[in-house]
Amino acid sequence: MTVRVERVVEVPATREEVWEFIVDPENRARAISVVTGFELDDEEGRKATWHVQLPIPVVRKTVPIRTEDVERRPPEYVKFVGTSKVLRVTGEHEIEATEDGARLRNEFVVEGRFPGVERFFERNLDRELRNLEQSLREFLGIEA
Repeated sequence: MTVRVERVVEVPATREEVWEFIVDPENRARAISVVTGFELDDEEGRKATWHVQLPIPVVRKTVPIRTEDVERRPPEYVKFVGTSKVLRVTGEHEIEATEDGARLRNEFVVEGRFPGVERFFERNLDRELRNLEQSLREFLGIEA
């Protein structure tokens, strides 16, 4: 089973300001509640390792997820892929200019490799995207 969640947010900011936030793998990692730590793995900021603690019985330790931005089209699109022994995650972030600012479309797809992983994300992935939205608003200095 694959879990897919999409969320769209509009903010009174330029595409470039939204791009500055979303292209940074550190910003994306910090917004996800189950990420307990991370390291940037290259100087370009395209690769990072997220350390994830999933509250499911089968996974009793922190799991490293190696992420990489596989496509970047500044200032409109970034796609990353993360892989580990317990899951594969793909995130796509597309930014378009609007009359009042910018629209950010986020889509996450999680494929679990252990029992309970997909069920966890099925229940919680929308909340994680709300966390990402809140982090973006804080970055931009905008109240929710």
